[in-house]
Amino acid sequence: MTTQKTNGITRRRYLAASGAAALTAALAPRPALALETLRQGYQTNIWGMPTYYLMRSGLLEKHGLKFEEFAVPSGNLTMQQMVARQVDMGTYAGPSLALGHDKGGLVAIAMIEYVGKTARVMARKDLNISKVEQLKGMKVANQTGSSTGNIFVDQIAPKAGLKKTDYQEIRMNVDDMVAAMAAKTVDAMVNVEPYNAIAEADGLAVTISEFYSFDKLPVFMAATPEFIDKSPQTVVAYLKAWLEVAQDFKQSPKKVADTIYSFYTSKGYTMARDTFEKALARVEVNPGWPTDIVPYLQQQSEILLRENKIKAIPDWSKALRTDFLKQASA
Repeated sequence: MTTQKTNGITRRRYLAASGAAALTAALAPRPALALETLRQGYQTNIWGMPTYYLMRSGLLEKHGLKFEEFAVPSGNLTMQQMVARQVDMGTYAGPSLALGHDKGGLVAIAMIEYVGKTARVMARKDLNISKVEQLKGMKVANQTGSSTGNIFVDQIAPKAGLKKTDYQEIRMNVDDMVAAMAAKTVDAMVNVEPYNAIAEADGLAVTISEFYSFDKLPVFMAATPEFIDKSPQTVVAYLKAWLEVAQDFKQSPKKVADTIYSFYTSKGYTMARDTFEKALARVEVNPGWPTDIVPYLQQQSEILLRENKIKAIPDWSKALRTDFLKQASA
């Protein structure tokens, strides 16, 4: 009987070698699924600093993730970038999430933090104002379209008896407001940390309303539906990194503060370390899905619908993907 040859070796040896190779391949550990490089949007106010820390902590790399970062003054701008599909992930509060879902199908993958204690309405100290109703006829700096901007216009001002025509809204990014207060080109500002703490420490402004009594301001990490569909395993790995970020905020606050404080000093802000730490302490980082989130988002969306800012109330079973965090926590 003749023995067939395959590329110079006998068929019998070829088959034996092939079988051994197949067995070796079966026994070898399988490589992890390739993870996608993510385009991370974040705001440079205090709301975005947990995300900034995430990117500087090495935790994304620990979980096999690569990223590109896109910084903007406030989360509503990140939301707009995501609607335009320029960014894959970003954080913002409930009103911006509802707007982003309405305009671009954006989906929340976790509630990341509460920031209600970081947002305030502040008036120039020299005006001796103590109440929101005293802003009638005055110039109010507001990041129009942001979650804080919407809450001020739709909830805080009306509760004080102010219609939008009762004050002059000056459209401005939050990071420009302290300078405007110092120059006296505005009388008040709707702002977030650390800018409130800076204005207070510099003797420029006093608080006339805290947001926390109106809204605890949960901030969500959102993703584009295309990114989720393309690489759900990347989303799970990403949230595993976030759970470790939350541990650092609780167990290593000095390490976290060092990282974030260096961001602001590198941008030229002069801020005492204790002033900054007080501002950062107002952020509560705790990724999860609290039971009151859907009623809260429903209420916020009803306000936006009434103001004709969205076309319909989102279907929360589609807008909130709670399954990824469950997998990351397993």
